[in-house]
This record gives sequence, structure tokens and C-alpha cells, in this order.
Amino acid sequence: MQNDCGPPISYKRSRFSSRLPADRLYTPSHFWLLEVEPGVWQVGFTKFATRMLGDLVEHGFEAKPGDAVSVGQAIGTVEGFKALTDLYCVADGVFVGTNPALEKDPTLTDTDPYGKGWLYAVRGTPEPNAVDVHGYTQLLDLTIDKMQEKAGHGDQPPQPEADTGEGT
Repeated sequence: MQNDCGPPISYKRSRFSSRLPADRLYTPSHFWLLEVEPGVWQVGFTKFATRMLGDLVEHGFEAKPGDAVSVGQAIGTVEGFKALTDLYCVADGVFVGTNPALEKDPTLTDTDPYGKGWLYAVRGTPEPNAVDVHGYTQLLDLTIDKMQEKAGHGDQPPQPEADTGEGT
């Protein structure tokens, strides 16, 4: 049930750039949700989240298919090159399952974050704070501004590498 909401939105702030699909909802915690059939949402990291984590090296899910899940519930862990973090659910409903392609190639979260690199699926309702792509660009602006202020560098990027736009 992928909605065709037009071409991806190009986003650039400081040295971070990405192409954000317009057919998704985005959360303040930098996940995207795509309704793939009525009431079933695939969930993945945004390109911004993958930059903050670094390359995904390991992941695991505590939630099993059929488990009830809720927004903010820890459902697993992810270990990136730069960080180890709990993975929190961004929807209320029933856990459908994980992306089997990540077992073979966990780098898909970085190389194809908005496509083959999705993390898990939930049947239910996205978190109430989820926004469309335009709302997410505003959220990114605020996030990057705060990072720059905290670092004391008004024009320094959150990540030094440039995005080629490939796979996003």
C-alpha cells in the first residue's frame, strides 16, 4: 500500500544532506514509518539516525511476532560503529516481525535506509508525534541547530561525510 506522495524531498543543512521519501511518517526519534498494507507499518532508521549510529554491526529483537507493543517500549537493541542503543517501538499494536534481509546484510540500514534496510513491522497505529516529510525537515533543522550550539560550532555539521544520495 505504498502511497505515491511525489518525489523525495532533498534536504541539506550544514554538511548533512539526504533525500527524504515523501510517502512516510517520521518520528522525533529519527525513525520512518511506511504503511505497506492497511494498518501494517514498516519501520526503519532515517539517514540522520544511521549517521549518528555509524555502520550497524549487530542487532537483536526481544519482541516476537504476535507480541503486543506500545510506543516507547524497548523491543530490542542495535549496535552501530559509534553507539549501542536500545531500539524503541514507534507504534502501538502487534509486532509483525523483523526484516529477514538484515540477518544476511546488516549494512542495508546504512546503504538503503528507506528501502531494503527497514528494521521491523507493526500492525497498529504510529506514535502520535509522527509527522510528514515537511514536519521532519523542520525537526532536522532544530536537531542540527542544537547539535551545533552544543558543540560550540555554529556552522559545523553533525557528521563530516557528505551524502552522495545513493540508496536514499
